[in-house]
Amino acid sequence: MSSLRDVEGELAAALKRLEGRCPYAETMAERTQGRRLRLDRETVTPQPLPRLEGVVFRAWDGSQWVEAAASGLSAHAVRSAVEGLMGRLPASGSSKGPPGPSATGRAERATTERRPIADVSFEELVAWGRTRLGWATSVAGIENALIAAQLAVDERLFLSTAGAYRFQHTARALGSVTPLAIEGGKVEFDYIQRGETGGAEVLDRLTEALVTHAAREARALLKAREPPTGPMNVVLDPTTTGTFAHESFGHGTEADQILRERSYLAPLLGTTVGPECLSIVDDGTYEGGWGSIYYDDEGTPSHRTVLIDQGRFVEVLHDRESAAALGRGVTGNARRADFLSRPFVRMTNTYVAPGSSSLDELVREAKNGVLLENFTSGIEDPLGGNMQLKVKKGRRIEGGELTEILPSMALSGKVLDFLKAIRGVSRREDFGVFAGFCGKGHSDLLRTGAGGPYLLSHAIVGPA
Repeated sequence: MSSLRDVEGELAAALKRLEGRCPYAETMAERTQGRRLRLDRETVTPQPLPRLEGVVFRAWDGSQWVEAAASGLSAHAVRSAVEGLMGRLPASGSSKGPPGPSATGRAERATTERRPIADVSFEELVAWGRTRLGWATSVAGIENALIAAQLAVDERLFLSTAGAYRFQHTARALGSVTPLAIEGGKVEFDYIQRGETGGAEVLDRLTEALVTHAAREARALLKAREPPTGPMNVVLDPTTTGTFAHESFGHGTEADQILRERSYLAPLLGTTVGPECLSIVDDGTYEGGWGSIYYDDEGTPSHRTVLIDQGRFVEVLHDRESAAALGRGVTGNARRADFLSRPFVRMTNTYVAPGSSSLDELVREAKNGVLLENFTSGIEDPLGGNMQLKVKKGRRIEGGELTEILPSMALSGKVLDFLKAIRGVSRREDFGVFAGFCGKGHSDLLRTGAGGPYLLSHAIVGPA
């Protein structure tokens, strides 16, 4: 089958069959493909990404959603999914439609790829990796480097009995370089990563200057002293600011969590939770964002949703069902990890909006403390309101100046305390959105972006 659009007729016919059994039905067909690379001084592993191809049907039976999926896009696979769904619908159809607005009309979008992923050979990908390996190991003390790349294209076709047609072709590229420094049996590393929607040109943003800087940082970490411990002023770099945004006002603002009474933020909607310099946004329309989408998996166009507006908590993220339950508008955040997964309310690109300070001003304001750089992980407690952020490295702040490099650290504390302690956010020139992956609980992993500029607050810090 040359194009996902080739199944449109089969899908439309299947929906026609369902119309007599339920007040509303929809379908999503998906195809993903791509390639990846892992490379170091000893091994080269180029391989295709596991191909994913299939279809899911979802119908409203008058009181709840019912789903059935099948692997493959053949006529047999489509019929199998529809028959599985019809077997779960009541014999007599209900006239009561689903909650929330149904998408309508025809629309399609495709990622602009200056170097189309489909045209990149394994040989070209390996050559790209060997060049970055050479840059990293040209730095004295760097014995090896781990190079990774992933190029992927995800196509989704959505149709519904309400007359919606949505086709989206989303290309994404992700690359990383992890230089390894070894001395006296001790091993340290740093990393640099770039991931965006776009073609293979995204990988070229891992420049020689960025790679050699990461290599020198890895070497410097071999001699880094232990970080300070306890409550202190903290400046977050853009990657760590993004993790804070994701963990603090990401999952806690997914409205299905609010409806399940699993978000401590629910009673705070409409109140002031931080200073005027703080705004947090979830933006599925952000150009080039790793978590950007054109339409969600209910056919709603992606949105830019302001969650915190100048310190005031003003909105949460919705699918059609939660929007109807809470009397709000849909925000385009119903996302499936793939056709085998249910749609949940999920983030896209969640970030802290730029402020008006410079990094130098934030460091001077901090006086003493730490700068946290290169996030490695984050966790949140949607019921208790706690969070923990881990970073690979940082800098000591002494007398309002950045001084020695510090090894991996962890920041912890209550989100609301951290919000109230924010004293500044840096300007747009520091802003960036970075690639990540997010699960709903421990499953349904999908791509999300997170970012922001530098941010100054106060928290408990210690070795990670």
